[in-house]
Amino acid sequence: MFPALDLPSPAPGARWRLTTWAAPVRFCALARTVVPWLWAACIALALVGLWLGFAVAPTDAVQREAYRIIYIHVPAAWMSMLLYLAMAGWAAVGWAWRVRMAAILAEAIAPTGAMFTAVALVTGALWGRPTWGTYWVWDARLTSELILLFLYLGVITLRAAIDDRRRADAATALLAIVGALNVPIIYFSVRWWSTLHQGASVSITAAPTMARTMLAAMLVMTLAFWAFAFAAVFTRARGLALAREAVHDWARAHQEHRA
Repeated sequence: MFPALDLPSPAPGARWRLTTWAAPVRFCALARTVVPWLWAACIALALVGLWLGFAVAPTDAVQREAYRIIYIHVPAAWMSMLLYLAMAGWAAVGWAWRVRMAAILAEAIAPTGAMFTAVALVTGALWGRPTWGTYWVWDARLTSELILLFLYLGVITLRAAIDDRRRADAATALLAIVGALNVPIIYFSVRWWSTLHQGASVSITAAPTMARTMLAAMLVMTLAFWAFAFAAVFTRARGLALAREAVHDWARAHQEHRA
């Protein structure tokens, strides 16, 4: 189930660098090795996080049991923004320097980012009903998060509509880069406008405003979502790389290994 680390070696005298994995053959070998471990980490962390959040953490004094949805909602919302920035960053690298794996990673991130955004919106609606009395309001945070979902879907749809891969990489890169302007709007919307959405309970510059058990559960669930994101993106990126490089012997060998 868990393969041994068996990666192509760099040229004699060279060192391992991030650019080492820019070669699809090396990235596919890396992905084949680490993905099972990432799925295992995701499952283990999720079980611990759910146990802490739903069985150990105390009931909130104001929101009662309804608050527990934050253990899924908040990590999903964080991941929706971080993955969009990662997608835009890789798309920009692939567009500017013609790095094949960068474009492939950007393509691979989009569906996972869209999924996390949808989860954030749905869980936010489920939390909003008992808290605000409604599933949806045209709040600045909610509206900008919905726009983020449309941007993800736009990137996916635009790529599917263009047959030429280079043109598709360039067009989706432009959309992703422009759309990245929406991420700081999502993050700062609570500060910039008067909104129903509560402010951040966890901040880099201030002490957390929640109990330690609640914070621990949220952070463990966040790590689980990170592991899921890496596993899903690496799995999809490996498949895309093998499809793009299908004319090469190494790609056919990897396809046979998958079969």
